[in-house]
Amino acid sequence: MSAIIEVKNLVKKYGDFTAVDDISFSVEQGETFGILGPNGAGKTTTLEMIEGLKRPTSGTIALDGKDVVRETDAVKSVIGVQLQASTFFESLNLVELLDVFAALYNRTDVDPMALLAEVELTDKAKNEVKELSGGQKQRFSIAVGLVNDPKVLFLDEPTTGLDPQARRHLWELVKQIKAKGKTVILTTHYMDEAEVLCDRIAIMDHGKVIALETPNQLIKNLLASGFSKPVLQQEANLEDVFLQMTGHALRE
Repeated sequence: MSAIIEVKNLVKKYGDFTAVDDISFSVEQGETFGILGPNGAGKTTTLEMIEGLKRPTSGTIALDGKDVVRETDAVKSVIGVQLQASTFFESLNLVELLDVFAALYNRTDVDPMALLAEVELTDKAKNEVKELSGGQKQRFSIAVGLVNDPKVLFLDEPTTGLDPQARRHLWELVKQIKAKGKTVILTTHYMDEAEVLCDRIAIMDHGKVIALETPNQLIKNLLASGFSKPVLQQEANLEDVFLQMTGHALRE
């Protein structure tokens, strides 16, 4: 694989405060790459700089061979962004909203119903966003992020606030998007989600990348350091019990 994102010596300062402190990493084409960290670690600022929304204090970012600072518009044309909370035009249904976003990208080949089918929302095509459940809103936000057929899709905590069925269902959607060859950049506070979905994970804290590896290797490194849990992990957890008893089907 070849790198589709290259971050080198990236720094972001706000006055005397350093939000992102000289970080470097690459993201391979077609992988799901997780950026994890506690609140205030610098992960959101890092994403916003990669997306071209914030200008770095120093360092370079290349996305699909384009300099993010000097070719911001070109970069925005090849990325899709799903935000944890999105605001859409009121009084427009889902098909009309997708048509609006297609027009913003100057795309004439967008099939709104095909996009809605991809996120399993065809039955809500004539509904407004305010009529959707939390999981449906998140899936629609992903559909909007796919309007321009992006090479890289950014997902910002996509399952926050969702029930277990909707959460697992969205996992499958992310896997399907990756299977189509797209690169996915994911932030989440759910470690099981990162372990299931991500090929590699960068862990950030205090503005620095303190670890970058596959989930399995990160776990192996921890065990090799002598770590052991005071209580052995069970083969099932409460979420497994809940899903087994109530079913995996979405209830919307």
